[in-house]
Amino acid sequence: MKRYTDKKIMVTGGGGGIGRAICLRLANEGGAITVLDKNKEAADETVRQIAAEGGSAVAVIADITDWDAMQSAVAEAESALGALDVLINNAGWALRGSVEDTSPDEWDQEITANLRIHFLAAKAVLPGMVARGHGVIVNIGSVNGFVALGNPGYSAAKAGLYSLTQALSGEYGPKGIRTNMISPGTIETDIETWRIRRAKKPEIFDTLARWYPVGRVGQPEDIAAAVAFIAADEAAFVNGANLMVDGGLTASLNPMIEEFVLE
Repeated sequence: MKRYTDKKIMVTGGGGGIGRAICLRLANEGGAITVLDKNKEAADETVRQIAAEGGSAVAVIADITDWDAMQSAVAEAESALGALDVLINNAGWALRGSVEDTSPDEWDQEITANLRIHFLAAKAVLPGMVARGHGVIVNIGSVNGFVALGNPGYSAAKAGLYSLTQALSGEYGPKGIRTNMISPGTIETDIETWRIRRAKKPEIFDTLARWYPVGRVGQPEDIAAAVAFIAADEAAFVNGANLMVDGGLTASLNPMIEEFVLE
């Protein structure tokens, strides 16, 4: 399918993991992609992979925790490819696994990384979208925003992101802009958090798979496929929604129940 032909798309954190998968999927469907990342090497690699598959993309390097930098990034993207039709708010990271281990400064960092930057990116693209009368914003949340699964700062920010998604959908829906959220479960990527965990426990993804009703953890392409639907014109009546892409983790405790069932 080519649902994104002539669409200009910005993906934050597009240099790797879920972000890269989203970039590749939407480029394969015809979109022109701005890969926004703080890591130039990673962003350039995503652009290279898109080009190798015949797609169109540019890398924009910025620290998007800074409002001026975020505004400049949007201006650079639109100068290179044209007015943005779609924003995928994907960037974010987790630092600590418990309240006890989280310092006040680290708490602020996690709120910034997983909520503030989504607000800044949306605020930067919205004036142009409003002027044109159309646009789509997709926020990448997490099951952690709905169930206590550790990483309290990250989880609190993702919970707040759902509220921001609802606020944007209500305020800007009448102006032609849809805002939705995708909430992944465990996704097998090579980001630093998972590298650290795998170093301590190489079989971690196999262990976690037992708790997922579908019998596996997710892959970045699973999230990219969900984004490709919800950001497309065919999803025109979907606004203010949160789509759990978690293999049934938050819907059913059946795998846990089976651990206690005595035959």
